Amino acid sequence: MRTLHAAPLLLPGGAAAPLTGGAVLVEADRIAAIGPQAELAEAYPTARIREWPGVLTPGLRQPRAAWLLTRCYFPDPREYALLGAEVLGPGALADLAPDAARMAGSVRRGLQQMLRHGTTAVALPPGDPALTAPAARLGLRPAAPAADPGERQESAADLDPLATAGSLAAAVHVPLTLGAPADFAVFDVPDEPALLARGAASCVATVLGGRLLYRGR
Repeated sequence: MRTLHAAPLLLPGGAAAPLTGGAVLVEADRIAAIGPQAELAEAYPTARIREWPGVLTPGLRQPRAAWLLTRCYFPDPREYALLGAEVLGPGALADLAPDAARMAGSVRRGLQQMLRHGTTAVALPPGDPALTAPAARLGLRPAAPAADPGERQESAADLDPLATAGSLAAAVHVPLTLGAPADFAVFDVPDEPALLARGAASCVATVLGGRLLYRGR
């Protein structure tokens, strides 16, 4: 089944120009067409239409994924009363000293949190199945690691690929092109400057391989 994902502003990435009232047509796991929503809706009248607010962009890459998943702890909702809902940094993780099973749950929740920030590609060491297996189950793409991972402070902002990259172009994994995997995200902001100001936490949808893996509304 074809699905047309439309937004007030489409930012395809790469050399492609922004498109007001743009849309991406998804067929199976691939991008079948890119263009104005009105034109694509007329050309593909049987396509299901999803209209999103804000800006539709390529999926983002998280080059610090391994650091976040191994040096931080993502609490289970059942732990919120004790630990709170925010990501716990290295210091708190050391005090918590979770066992392997508890860390495995943290990894799964961390990857889900990355999807909530428009992430479709993560940098993980290929020889660590504790990280790569759950990422593969979600369909997350492999990405290059950060040139200098560093020791980031304990902050939920670490989950934001835009904060790490400093620009949308630097945070994009792969531009939206015909025939490419249908990996993209939608952010409830009016334009790119607003997206950089508000950050990837403004994500309302993440599509990976044509699958809607996160929907915020």
